[in-house]
This record gives sequence, structure tokens and C-alpha cells, in this order.
Amino acid sequence: MIEFCGLRLAHPIINGSGTFDAIAARRAFGDALLDDFPFSAFVSKTITLAPRAGNPPPRLWEAQAGMINSIGLPNRGLDGYLEHDLPQLAALSVPLITNVMGSSAEEVARLVEAVDARDEVAAIELNVSCPNVRTGLDIGADPVSLAALVRAVRPLTRKPLIVKLTPNTADVAAVAVAAEGEGADAISLINTLRAMALEPGSARPWLGGGTGGLSGPAVRNVAIAQVAAVARRVAVPVVGMGGVADGTHAKDLISVGASLVAVGTENFRDPRAGARIAAELKSLQIAGSPSTYVNASEPRPEVDANWVDS
Repeated sequence: MIEFCGLRLAHPIINGSGTFDAIAARRAFGDALLDDFPFSAFVSKTITLAPRAGNPPPRLWEAQAGMINSIGLPNRGLDGYLEHDLPQLAALSVPLITNVMGSSAEEVARLVEAVDARDEVAAIELNVSCPNVRTGLDIGADPVSLAALVRAVRPLTRKPLIVKLTPNTADVAAVAVAAEGEGADAISLINTLRAMALEPGSARPWLGGGTGGLSGPAVRNVAIAQVAAVARRVAVPVVGMGGVADGTHAKDLISVGASLVAVGTENFRDPRAGARIAAELKSLQIAGSPSTYVNASEPRPEVDANWVDS
């Protein structure tokens, strides 16, 4: 057992938001899923205040060593989530983390208040990749905007508050520090990298949304660098993710400071990836190696805070 923000978890592997549909998985695999769930906690797909249909198709592009998605956060909206999805997710055998996103502090506040009132929810994750109208930046790319958002919603919940950062910013560590300073209980990263695919033989975007988010093995080394940079700057736990496909990849993120590791794109290839990676990670940690920093007294390696400019 490990502890994360007051939650007792069987192992350090969870899912990335929107990459594993637990409700559909239970329909496919039956109640056996409840007894042998692949993750130690479940993170819901992003919930918005109003229902969203998502982006027009096509929504996926297979990239070299990864994929680009332009799903567009389809969901039932807050009321639909509370009425239809939450009762089913509450039956899972692991803690539930609900991921929310809004286009303003007022929207996020309404989401956080509503989710906080539900005992079925163990923690809240803020997806801060929504554009800020005033600055034109994603809220999570601007330390000032993010600090204001967290400051506004932190008093509205006593549940652990996890802030999921965008990697599309010049200084992700500065943004993480801003979130921590306003009361975030944990930081999670990386979200997808902004990307575009062109229709073969033309200059037209392939994806219905124009651009999308790159994930999978192609972003793994970016994730390691950004998780390392954030872990050096904050004292709160860090959830690392990005291109994790086996236990070695999870161990790499833990070695640079992650407390938990989230699996995303690999879930589309292997629905049991979480359990497999958790078992592989356990074997690696038992075996140990000179590069393993988990619970070790020696300092983690220094990371150049200006790595993105090099």
C-alpha cells in the first residue's frame, strides 16, 4: 500500500483522464473488472458544466511513435455525470478522482462545489488546458491565471485537489509552483503536446478539430524532463505521465520525482496495461538498481530549469 494525498492505494499506477472508459469496460468484461481493476485509482474523463458533443470527425491520427487525438472532451455535462456516470463509477473497487474543466473561474467553482458534495468522489483533478480569454494562453500555461483559478476554488473543497498541467508552456515548473502556492495538493503532468496532421497529398488539416494532442512514446522524454523539473520545485506529490508503456517507463518517472504514474495511450492497445505495468514496476523496484531514487536518501539529479530553451 502507498499513500497519496490521504488516499490508500494498492500500487502507484493510475489511468490518465479520458484514456480508459471504466463503464464500457465493465459492460465488456463484467463484474470481474471490479475484482481485478487494472489501476489503483480511477480518473474520470473530463467533466464540463454543459454537455459536449466533442469535435467533428476524424478525431484520431496515428503518428510516428504515438497518436494525435482531437476528441474534444465529449461528456454528459455536470448534471449528466452526477445522475448517470457517478453511480456506476462509485461501484469501482478503487478511489475515484473526478477530472473537471471550465472556461472561467466561475464555471470551475460550480463544478468543484458540486463534485465536492458527493461522497463517492475521493479527489478532484483540475484540467487547466482551457484558453484564458484575457491572455489568449491556456490557463495552465500562465502562472498568474492559474494561481487566480486555484485561489478561487481551493476554499470550495476539502477533498485533495490535483492540478493537471499543460506541457505547452515556456516554464512548466513556474506554473506548478503557482498552483502549489495557492493550495494544490498535487500536480499531474504531462498532458498532450499540441500537434497537427495534414491530409495526405494536401495542406489541409486531417483532424476535424484542426489540431490535436500528441501522446504515446513520442512524448516520453518530454514527460521525463518536465516531471523532473516540476519535482525539483514543489513539495507536493507529482503524478507523472506521458508515453508509459511498461514498468521501466514508470520507474523512470518515479526516479525523477513522480509519486504516481498514469498510463494513457497504452490503454488503447492493452486494456490490462495498468495491471501489467504495476507488476513490472514492482519487480524492478524489488530488484533495485543504481538509478532508482525511490525512497532513497541521495538527492535526485539536478535538472536545468531552462531545458526548453536549449
